[in-house]
Amino acid sequence: MSEILSSAQMRAIERAAIDSGAVTGLELMERAGRGVVEAIFGEWPHLAAAPHKAVVVCGPGNNGGDGFVVARLLKTWGWEVAVFLCGDSEKLPPDARVNCARWASLGPVGQMRDAPRSAQETDLFVDALFGTGLTRPLAGAALQWVAELAADPRAASQTVAVDIPSGLCSDSGRGLGAQTGTTVRAGLTVTFHAAKHGHYLGRGPFICGRLVVKGIGLGHEGRPELTRLCQAPPADRLGKKAGGHKYAHGHALVLSGGAGRTGAARLAADGALRAGAGLVTVAAPGAAMPECACQLTAVMLRRCDDAAGLARLLEDERLNVLCLGPGLGLGEDARALTAQAVQSGRKAVLDADALTLVARDASIRAALHRDCVLTPHGGEFARLFPDIAEKLEAPPVTGPAFSKVDATREAAARAGCVVLFKGPDTVIAAPDGRCAVNAAVYDRAAPWLATAGSGDVLAGMIAGLMARGFDAFDAACAGAWLHVEAARAFGPGLIAEDLAAMLPRVFRDLGL
Repeated sequence: MSEILSSAQMRAIERAAIDSGAVTGLELMERAGRGVVEAIFGEWPHLAAAPHKAVVVCGPGNNGGDGFVVARLLKTWGWEVAVFLCGDSEKLPPDARVNCARWASLGPVGQMRDAPRSAQETDLFVDALFGTGLTRPLAGAALQWVAELAADPRAASQTVAVDIPSGLCSDSGRGLGAQTGTTVRAGLTVTFHAAKHGHYLGRGPFICGRLVVKGIGLGHEGRPELTRLCQAPPADRLGKKAGGHKYAHGHALVLSGGAGRTGAARLAADGALRAGAGLVTVAAPGAAMPECACQLTAVMLRRCDDAAGLARLLEDERLNVLCLGPGLGLGEDARALTAQAVQSGRKAVLDADALTLVARDASIRAALHRDCVLTPHGGEFARLFPDIAEKLEAPPVTGPAFSKVDATREAAARAGCVVLFKGPDTVIAAPDGRCAVNAAVYDRAAPWLATAGSGDVLAGMIAGLMARGFDAFDAACAGAWLHVEAARAFGPGLIAEDLAAMLPRVFRDLGL
């Protein structure tokens, strides 16, 4: 399943299934507990050989109910299990109260304040305190337990979180609290039916450990309002048909900065060409022509000194997408070029300096259209959308907290174009509400992308895909996915020049 869900969406799916009579809450809780135990033994096979010791901490809601099921199943497997409850058993929700009573026939329920919190005291911690419904920071005995557990560097490797580590907002991946929040750090997180936003956003991927999604017999139809994870683009959209010609795959124009600042545009041009654009041209000022000419081979070169020069180039209607910003500069000439590019109505990818110019000039911003893609990193996003960035950066004290998904969706709707908000948790949103996350985390981690020029290549790749006929949103999603896969294919030592060169390998791996 490619969709990831908010806490409200997950509750609605569960409620619809229960209300339809297809399943009961108790059945879902039992399936969840069994899924956790299966995942524990899958992650740590040596634990399947009983006996071992487990400490299970249960919260006051249905997440705690899942914990009672896990405790009971481990006990019947032959484990020594100690269970501790945060709250009053008489105030548990009905299904959780039933499972608390079932556990009580096997062993006592201790008070949260007495729960062990050192890795030396147990083989496994089961965090079933607070799941996806957390709306406030941890407090009292729960906060003290979590803080002390997090302080033990060995504990994470012995901790499984039920649904999401306690203290983490499942919508934003942010710890709830006046500063950054205190959260459980897990070696394994087991969630149900589908991953949640917070597993991929913010701090989530770095404190969840390994993420396992367990089915519990629910179904739902994909809907446009659901956020999805970026997937490999369909091979038939990336390939080229026999008998085709270069103009059938579009012609991308990359605008360059002046002498000494052409490298970023050349990186973008390579990305566009490798992504499959039939032709790519760099448009450079006269003073930068010699510098570009000695570096470019398959990429063509045209002179463009100012906005009037760009207008003349765009008389060629075969130039069907523009890429601008990398190395462009921030002077008046660059501003006029950016305005001309956006006001031309051509498909366009705006990165780097072009984003700063858009932030400064209301007339350029007003001319943005649905065939534009903005690709800001955090600082650029704050310049473009300062009020949205302020909400995103404010310490979250209640949940569900304002998330990067919320911020990017709001920005896309305001700008009237696609926004690709970069980071390890890249979020892409269209003004019609479509949203995707391309997170370079878990088994797709690509830390080598933190290198100068990698964003320029991404801008070019998106432009190349748009030249080929991808719409702006699909091009941004596909480009972001390919960008990460190219980095992973190369590995350590990556520099920006390597990214475009790795695309043929990625394409072969996709079956092209």
